[in-house]
Amino acid sequence: MQNWKVNPSEAVQIQQELRNKIVLKKLDKDIQYIAGTDISLNLDSDIAYAGIIVLDYGTLQPVAYAAAMGKIDFPYIPGLLSFREIPALMQAWEQLPVQPDVVMVDGHGIAHPRRMGIATHFGLVIDTPTLGCAKKILTGKYAMPLPEKGSYSEIKSREEVLGYALRTRTNVKPVFVSPGHLITHIESLQIAQHCAVKYRLPEPTRLAHQLVNRLRRGEIEEGVKSFS
Repeated sequence: MQNWKVNPSEAVQIQQELRNKIVLKKLDKDIQYIAGTDISLNLDSDIAYAGIIVLDYGTLQPVAYAAAMGKIDFPYIPGLLSFREIPALMQAWEQLPVQPDVVMVDGHGIAHPRRMGIATHFGLVIDTPTLGCAKKILTGKYAMPLPEKGSYSEIKSREEVLGYALRTRTNVKPVFVSPGHLITHIESLQIAQHCAVKYRLPEPTRLAHQLVNRLRRGEIEEGVKSFS
């Protein structure tokens, strides 16, 4: 079991050790359910509002969600987001009534200085295929993709492809997609393209974002809900 009560230097060491355990491979089954994750925070609070929402992959309609609150014990340090947010995400994950086949995380996968973004770290912890979809780039370089929806360009560090800058709406800023764990680069891109419907954020992380903000505002309570 991962120890989350560590200092920043210990966290970096853990990332370096876990890097050798990343597996990027083709999915071994068709996707029936995809989950999206997100965290919401109040600036003056140490409480994290975590949510995971499961969608039917074909229709992108919600199937179930889990929402949880957890205390943050780790400071905000770029590149170490997983140590700040995964403990609360795990509280939601352990309650999910429907297990997804793949998880889209609000954050980076291997497009990270140590290839250990929150999507990769979370995938290693839950042993489930994950990809990251971030709103800002963290590392690597890319050429701006063409303005049309669906266009993309590679994010590269020297000659290594880390992921893709993906245009999810025409003439709107791209999002940054990268594989997390147990998935390939191209599958991550194809999933993000499939889930980009009308908005900049793909449906799994967009709906997860709405979920955690509702939890933070007190509009819903912690717990699970299934849609039937």
